[in-house]
Amino acid sequence: MEILLEPFRFDFMLRSFAAAIMVGIVCSVIGTFVVVRSMAFLGDALAHAVLPGVAIAYIFGGNLTVGALIAAIVVAIGISLLSDQEEIKEDTAIGIFFTAALALGIAIISTIRTYAVDLTHILFGNVLGVTNQDIYFILITGGIVLLIVVLFFRFFQVVTFDPVMAKTLNWNVKLIRTILLVLIAGTITISINTVGSGLVTAMLITPAATALMFTRKLQTTMLAAACFGAASGFLGLYISYFLNISSGASIVLTATVFFIIVYSIQKLFPRRNKKVEV
Repeated sequence: MEILLEPFRFDFMLRSFAAAIMVGIVCSVIGTFVVVRSMAFLGDALAHAVLPGVAIAYIFGGNLTVGALIAAIVVAIGISLLSDQEEIKEDTAIGIFFTAALALGIAIISTIRTYAVDLTHILFGNVLGVTNQDIYFILITGGIVLLIVVLFFRFFQVVTFDPVMAKTLNWNVKLIRTILLVLIAGTITISINTVGSGLVTAMLITPAATALMFTRKLQTTMLAAACFGAASGFLGLYISYFLNISSGASIVLTATVFFIIVYSIQKLFPRRNKKVEV
């Protein structure tokens, strides 16, 4: 029993557990919109779009997370503005900004001789190195994201499922979509220290995809996804402590195991109407 409780004796592990659980919840809630709207490519694009901001912040001695947040928001707004043009589809706009941001980030990073050591955690995560300041940032930013989702849930819901109806109601669909993209960008930013930009897409998609297999209402899907996300963060970090493996990878693999289990159950005991309702 003492061995099983060993991870909870260290302050850095307690901070890591708190960060992993909070990130798992926020990622899963926002990830529900990503999955329902089939925006997995967008999540991956924004995850890699943080590199220019991180590199610039590193060069000028600024906060890397803040730099990542600014870069992600800029790219999110750029995608929204460009995809609003009739001659350019959303996936095309995503591809343009994704590759441009990634190329810019690589170009800037290549000029930094020590980038390999100092910026590795941006790509692969370093939840064990989470500080109190990081916890505050995750708590505040994540709290703002969840609060906006609650306050504007009806708008996001209608625009996600029936954008034509939203236009009929004279809603500013472009603005609502832009806000949603910014929320995704903020969510990705708070996840960098936990799972890294290379794996954050999995935390956006996997818990939500798992919940969608047995829920019908969007609110229920979000709650179930949040539970899967929190459990993945906690168990993944707990397992990584004893196996001495990458915590970010362990968290993602744990989420994948949940998905496989639920998928197997659905195959054995299929349900008829699996479509999410408004």
